[in-house]
Amino acid sequence: MKAAVIVFPGTNRERDVCKALAAVTGSVPILVWHGERALPAVDLIVVPGGFAHGDYLRAGAMAAHSPIMREVAGAAGNGTPVLGICNGFQVLTETGMLPGALMRNAGLKFVCRDVHVRVENGQTLFTSGYETGQRVTYPVAHHDGNYFADEATLDRLEGEDRVAFRYCATDGMPTENGNPNGSARDIAGIFNETKTVLGLMPHPENAIEAELGSTDGLALFQGITEALA
Repeated sequence: MKAAVIVFPGTNRERDVCKALAAVTGSVPILVWHGERALPAVDLIVVPGGFAHGDYLRAGAMAAHSPIMREVAGAAGNGTPVLGICNGFQVLTETGMLPGALMRNAGLKFVCRDVHVRVENGQTLFTSGYETGQRVTYPVAHHDGNYFADEATLDRLEGEDRVAFRYCATDGMPTENGNPNGSARDIAGIFNETKTVLGLMPHPENAIEAELGSTDGLALFQGITEALA
């Protein structure tokens, strides 16, 4: 499987994503600078975490207008899977590839800790390594992770099984204490209409080694690799 990882000024998780994908696929992804106007032929595109352009204006707002994002949107429209993690999720909402917006955390503070999330839909190419309802542990590291959308959009996401992950407690049930940022309906990640684009705030790429607290992220990358084999 060939993957491309998009890099912006301020991106800081591109190496982590490359390591996770290389560990599973045996192939090192291609790093693509945001100013490029063409994408290589790949099976997967990843928009990684960080603080693209320093998060000026709004998180992801400037990155959404980078030349490469027009190519990413075009590739997604033709069916190429796109994964946006943390800042990448913010960029995907700013481009309109995913609905809603990521606002300041409810506590107005940067949050960096492990969280529990529940897999809401395990029947997609991104989540096929998990069972629906499975609880996994990923770290979060963000200041603007509070997912917001109007009620009609939230209802549509729920009704179309487009909520990918939901913050929860250790027993898998959503709770106020389990939600690190105040996201509407405890949403941690969502799909587009065809479920070929996924945006999520937690970092599965930083949950691939037991020494760092969790290996729960491996199944996400393994599932993607097997689905695209």
